Amino acid sequence: MLDDGKMFEGKSFGYSGGVTGEAVFNTSMTGYQEILTDPSYCEQIVTMTYPQIGNYGINPEDIESSKVQVKGFIVREYLDHYSNWRAKESLQDYLKKYSITGISDIDTRQLTKHIREKGAMKAIISTDTFDRRPLMEKLGRYPGMAGRNLVDFVTCPEPYVFNRTARHKHTIAVYDFGVKTSILRCLDREGFNIVVMPADTPPKEMLKKKFDGILLSNGPGDPSAVKYAINNISALIGKKPLFGICLGHQLLSLALGAKTYKLKFGHHGANHPVKNIDSGRVEVTAQNHGFSVDMDSLKKIDIPHKVTHINLNDNTIEGIEYPGISAFAVQHHPEAGPGPHDSRYIFKRFVELIENF
Repeated sequence: MLDDGKMFEGKSFGYSGGVTGEAVFNTSMTGYQEILTDPSYCEQIVTMTYPQIGNYGINPEDIESSKVQVKGFIVREYLDHYSNWRAKESLQDYLKKYSITGISDIDTRQLTKHIREKGAMKAIISTDTFDRRPLMEKLGRYPGMAGRNLVDFVTCPEPYVFNRTARHKHTIAVYDFGVKTSILRCLDREGFNIVVMPADTPPKEMLKKKFDGILLSNGPGDPSAVKYAINNISALIGKKPLFGICLGHQLLSLALGAKTYKLKFGHHGANHPVKNIDSGRVEVTAQNHGFSVDMDSLKKIDIPHKVTHINLNDNTIEGIEYPGISAFAVQHHPEAGPGPHDSRYIFKRFVELIENF
C-alpha cells in the first residue's frame, strides 16, 4: 500500500512480516543482487521494472556491501528455480537470511507509472493484515526520507584497508557514506592503496595521515541532513584533492554553499543518458539518487566551477568541476554496478587530479 491509499495484492516471498519505506523503481534489466546490497537504497522499497527476477540466483562475488540494504523488494514474477554457474543460493533464501520482505505477482508497470506520475512516496508491504486502517496508521508514523541522515546506518564503524596486499603509488582515503564495493575495486584497478574511513572522521585525522586524495562516497538519504559531513568536507577544501560520487557529489556542493532538493521520483537504473559537455559524447550511465544539486544555487557560490555533465532526461546536474580547489564530482555512478562502463574513465581523472596537485 502507498500512502495515497493505492493498494496492490500479490504473493509474498522472502521474509514474512511488515515493512515500511520509500517506494522507488529501478529500470535495470539485470543486477538485482547489486541493487539489493547497495547502501544507497537504505530505507527504500525497490520495484524492479524488468519482469522476471531471481532467475540467476545469488552469488558471493557480486554483492556491494556486507548485507541486503533495501527495506523491501517488489517484482512482477519471482523465479525460484535459478540457473547460473556462480549461484550459491536462491533470491528467496537470501532475502530470508536478512529478514527482507518481498512481494511478487503485482502489476509493476502500473506501480511504476503511478510513482512516476505522483512521485516517490511512503509505502508498506505486509503479510500480517489486509486491513487498510492499520496499514495507513503505520504509514502515517513512518518519517520518510526528506530531512533524514541515513549515513549513520551504513557507514563502517572503524577504519579498514580495502586492498591490504596492494603496493600502489598513491594512497587515498574513502569517506564511507555508504560506499559500494565496486567503487573500491575500480579505485584499486586505477592504482590506489585504499583506506576506508567512517563518515564522521574528523578532518584533522584525515590530514594527519597524509593521504594523497580523498573520495567522498555514495550513500543514502537527504544530503542536507548529514551536517557533520558537510562541515568536515568544508574543512578539507583546498587541502587535499577531492572526488565525489553521488551523495559525495551533493555533500561537496553543500560544503561549498550550494543547495540540494528532492527529485520527484529520483533516478534509479542503468540506462540514464548523460552528456559530457566537454566532449559532446552521450554516456549511458547507472544512477541511484533521490536528491539533486540545485543549478541556480551554484551561481551564488564564490569558488569558480564548471558543470561538466548534464542528465538528458531532465537536465539535472550530473557533474561539476572546481579547478581552483582540485575537486570534482559526478552524480551518476562511474563504477556502474550494475550497468554500462561508459563512465569508467572518470576514475582516471582522479589519478590526474592527484598527480597535478
